[in-house]
Amino acid sequence: MTPIPLTRRDALAAWAAFLPTLGQYARRRNHVEPLHGNVSRLSAALRYRLLLEDDVVSDTLRAHEFHAVEKWLQEVCWRRYWKGWLEMRPDVWRAWRRRVRELNETLPEAVMQRAQAVAAGESGVACMDAIVRELIATGYLHNHARMWWASYWIHVERLPWELGADVFFRHLLDADPASNTLSWRWVAGLQTPGKTYLVRQSNIEKYAPELLLRDGAGSDRIADGAVSATVATEFAQTARQALSDYPATVPHRDRRVGIWLHADDLLSEAGPLANLTPLTVAAFSSEHRYRQHYALSERRIAALGGVLADGLARAAAHFQCPTVLCKDADPAASLCTWAATHGLDEVAAFAPTVGPVADLVPRLRELLTSAGTTLTLLRRASDAHAFTLAGGGFFPFWEKMSRHLHEQSRLAAAR
Repeated sequence: MTPIPLTRRDALAAWAAFLPTLGQYARRRNHVEPLHGNVSRLSAALRYRLLLEDDVVSDTLRAHEFHAVEKWLQEVCWRRYWKGWLEMRPDVWRAWRRRVRELNETLPEAVMQRAQAVAAGESGVACMDAIVRELIATGYLHNHARMWWASYWIHVERLPWELGADVFFRHLLDADPASNTLSWRWVAGLQTPGKTYLVRQSNIEKYAPELLLRDGAGSDRIADGAVSATVATEFAQTARQALSDYPATVPHRDRRVGIWLHADDLLSEAGPLANLTPLTVAAFSSEHRYRQHYALSERRIAALGGVLADGLARAAAHFQCPTVLCKDADPAASLCTWAATHGLDEVAAFAPTVGPVADLVPRLRELLTSAGTTLTLLRRASDAHAFTLAGGGFFPFWEKMSRHLHEQSRLAAAR
């Protein structure tokens, strides 16, 4: 398998190569092939905004008829749907993180030992072990393999879904707070109450036969009819909240402005930040926080450092100003020190979505305000539109989004 694209240049090249094949995507996407050539593997690029969903959709509609690529467009839109859904229910993210900590402290030793063995690829079910070993070795899994392994963890091993989601969050290079947390909740039967996803040997035989041919040990545990759903417990308050309202205006040109670049959106040269004239651009990478708070794998930590460096390099070229990548234990305090050093009146950034970056914002805003510096968070208009549609299930969301995309397709054809 070629490396996962983790720079904008590599992501654009990978997307250009994959775009002509989209007519085959719906037919081939569920097959878990050894080199994953049937899927784009652009999930990390989209997660960090090395590529914009808007541009991927526009390119798709210029190159293909809507009906021929509808399944692909749905998959691109799932990420925004999950993000919008979680923006309205941030307690789900906080409850998951809290439960991970609680379970690590309170689970019986025998259960923790079994969870660690399964997470290390030592469950004794060879096809499931092969899946998680690929995750550890590469930081990537095909979506179908993710579903199988999540179901195995929850419904066969009967382990807490929260800890399984944490395994993925620690290792996946594309780990997204919304997509990861909510997908695991869906497999567990919480996201759509009463609807679980059960792994079946026949499904693996159909879509990844080499997994079983390579080694069928333990596969009787996932035989059709052998797996029954667990009853998952809801620990989060999921009442819908209003979406955060961010200003539509950018900082005034006579203010001393700096841009804060973070991993939720690394394309500062496109969108509402692009026309600013910042004195400086900064990103902050806290390896201490990654290890202590989230226990991220070294591969994932290295990937985060790499995408931040790529984003800063592009920002330096676009804005023609100094940039800095700081690696401190306290990102909020470091950001305030950076702002004070440059005498900034205002720090502008893309509004982070629910997750680790957004968790820093309340303290960051408090520190900046006390120093007389304004924090301005801006949201892309297309994100704001999509998030407002994500209050319910995916298919009502898709019905509205598809009408919007049809209109985009019509306009593209007219041009």
